Amino acid sequence: MIETILLALLFAKLKGFEIKPLFKDWPIYIVLFFALVYVGLEIAVFSGNYSVVKFSTPFKVLYLSAFIVMIVRYGIYKGAVVGSVFVLLGGAMNDVAIAANNGKMPVFPTLSYITGYASPDAFSKVKDIHILGTSAVNLKFLTDFIDLGYSILSIGDVFIRALPFIVVFYAVKSCNAKTLKYI
Repeated sequence: MIETILLALLFAKLKGFEIKPLFKDWPIYIVLFFALVYVGLEIAVFSGNYSVVKFSTPFKVLYLSAFIVMIVRYGIYKGAVVGSVFVLLGGAMNDVAIAANNGKMPVFPTLSYITGYASPDAFSKVKDIHILGTSAVNLKFLTDFIDLGYSILSIGDVFIRALPFIVVFYAVKSCNAKTLKYI
């Protein structure tokens, strides 16, 4: 999930905003803490420690909740509502994919096989809702097929990541506005 933060920062930079002011205030560090813990979970999976996968979903909720601090601190209420709608839509898309596939979320690794993030036998070891996708999968376009090499996302997961993107971007924008006020 750290890539979402980095993409938002890059987007803000491309829009002409300064990134430094965001790092002069404390809320970003709460979010970065959770993002780095998530990186730690990904590293554990890379190392073959699939026991951490069971913490992935509850941790995703904590990670997204960490953005509440930034939302309140910078008054990003409209962006938070839009981002929350994306989270709800993404969650619904994931639920539809799971329901259409007998309570399982099919995963289609490609790049992750090359990087070592996934292996065919990993799905039998993990024992969660994820299964290796086959040609018999229903609604493949809603399943986990967007392979980043260190994580495999669904369209729903991408929608869910809109909230962090929006919050970080508007936090940068807000910090820039405050910085300009005091010059």
